Amino acid sequence: MDAPTIRYAKTSDGVSIAYYVVGSGPPLVWVSALWGSHLTRLLDVDAHRQSIGLLAQQFTLLRYDGRGSGLSERESVDYSLEGRLLDIDAVAERAGFDRFSLFGGGHGSLSAAAYAATRPEKVTRLVLASPYARGDELYRESPRMRFVAGLEAVTVADQWEYTSAAIAGRAVGSQSAEFLEVLTDVSRASMGPLELLALRDSNRKIDITALLPHIAATTLIIHLDTDFTPIRYSREFASAIPTSQLVTLPEEFLSIAPRGELLAALLTFLGGDASLVSLQKEPPPAQAPSTTAIILFADIADSTALTEDLGDAAFRDKARELDEALRRAIGSNGGTAIDGKLLGDGVLATFGAAREAIACASAIHDAGSQAELALHVGIHAGDVIREANNVYGGAVNIASRISGEAAAGETLVSATVRDLARTSAGVSFEDRGECELKGVSEPVRVYAVRSE
Repeated sequence: MDAPTIRYAKTSDGVSIAYYVVGSGPPLVWVSALWGSHLTRLLDVDAHRQSIGLLAQQFTLLRYDGRGSGLSERESVDYSLEGRLLDIDAVAERAGFDRFSLFGGGHGSLSAAAYAATRPEKVTRLVLASPYARGDELYRESPRMRFVAGLEAVTVADQWEYTSAAIAGRAVGSQSAEFLEVLTDVSRASMGPLELLALRDSNRKIDITALLPHIAATTLIIHLDTDFTPIRYSREFASAIPTSQLVTLPEEFLSIAPRGELLAALLTFLGGDASLVSLQKEPPPAQAPSTTAIILFADIADSTALTEDLGDAAFRDKARELDEALRRAIGSNGGTAIDGKLLGDGVLATFGAAREAIACASAIHDAGSQAELALHVGIHAGDVIREANNVYGGAVNIASRISGEAAAGETLVSATVRDLARTSAGVSFEDRGECELKGVSEPVRVYAVRSE
């Protein structure tokens, strides 16, 4: 597919919106989700370009960057739902679309559903993927969005590289490290840190529940089996929209492109030829690599009480300083920090040697003392599954449980680690006996690390 021409439309409240139109056939508007939307960066991604090409074979497709994102105007914009609906009005009118189908997924489902409810004369068919109606509920209940809900302006601005990668990492699930890199790049291009927070704050204020019964267009609701929205959200939409049907599909990553079964369902519902999707099928992903690693897990002792004593802002300042110190300690001792597990819900790192992990534990305690934050540290060794910058497996869970048994400022290791490091770590080990660990079927013997 040749690169489309980027054009601009002016909304009734004066915002310039970037869009392009490709293909021929019935008109279809793909509603912007804002975060992760950048017209030209996305076209550099093979999967997205292929999906656009397939849709353009059967529809006149309009794709746009919503206000405050991508190539659209990004200064002092209004992220309210009303403003987002004006974006659709502007690009559809400029493209000459009188009546058209709408497709919106994730955050884009808010705008798509609200548009269909308030402009019923314009929307012929509506497709919603992983929709939600109440923003504040989503940011409380979605495992993926709770991380975004807890972000603060200072933290995001100071740690934008880490924060944007962490958000992308929570979204990609089991996708490859290369896919994570692509998504992170597109997401950073779509919005800056303060824009992201403004969008989040706006999303949390939106509630379109009362609008759902007013949607007259025949509607397809696609629930994707991810941790973005629970299935009851999609069922709520299906029960509230009289002309709707609901299907559940295996996990697909929506922001880059609708692919596979999702794209086939979209084409079938809109009267297209779903057989073309077979041309886009990708080979099954290679099995995630399994390796043996030394796993270190730590968390801040009495963090809840400390937050009460210090206050949220002071505690976060201390935690942010400690985060940087922990990264240095992990790296200088030959370890790999797992970004998704730094401070927010513990510290997770992997090492190639038990002595390196034990040396890192000592450095971690020193860093905690300087920050006046004591830590529990647990170390175990076992097989792990590596996916992108994350590790999974029973050995990781055991390391976490051992950490929970440690006193503040103490390091506990499993018998496996003690056997590996007994003659090389330059420390002694105090036998603490066998521990019954939650979720672990057999007792695990643990040892406390003592400096020589």
